[in-house]
Amino acid sequence: MAPPASRLRAEAGLGALPRRALAQYLLFLRLYPVLTKAATSGILSALGNFLAQMIEKKRKKEHSRSLDVGGPLRYAVYGFFFTGPLSHFFYLFMEHWIPPEVPLAGLRRLLLDRLVFAPAFLMLFFLIMNFLEGKDASAFATKMRGGFWPALRMNWRVWTPVQFININYIPLKFRVLFANLAALFWYAYLASLGK
Repeated sequence: MAPPASRLRAEAGLGALPRRALAQYLLFLRLYPVLTKAATSGILSALGNFLAQMIEKKRKKEHSRSLDVGGPLRYAVYGFFFTGPLSHFFYLFMEHWIPPEVPLAGLRRLLLDRLVFAPAFLMLFFLIMNFLEGKDASAFATKMRGGFWPALRMNWRVWTPVQFININYIPLKFRVLFANLAALFWYAYLASLGK
């Protein structure tokens, strides 16, 4: 028996687009998990930098200032080659190394993330951005001296509750996506450090 005409119209309408996009994303996530997470990280990282520039432009009320196209490109490169793949493998490592049945697994995973992964990942961020901006080692050292500790403290304040939820309640295959969505705001903050 054929589906009712109203159902066919609903599936062909705008409501079907998000369902199809989600189905396609889930398919790619199953077939190509690292590549899918890398692409998602690259896109959302670039979007985060673009939004940061828009907010900065609006805050300064600069209507004529053009956007730095290089910023979103650098963030896309960082997201694609570093954020997506490293996060994918780090979450897998945590699942394997600290299984859910281990006592206080959620707390142990959170401590591992906050005390080991976060500082290393933030230092990598500063290093790669320094390289992509064409700056030398002295600029990296200056950025580390002036920006690392404030950024790490802000990271701990912002990301600790986000990662608590992510590690304990979000299914493993969606953790990178969840973190990427939260990172839209975090990258906006990091981008503001460079201004």
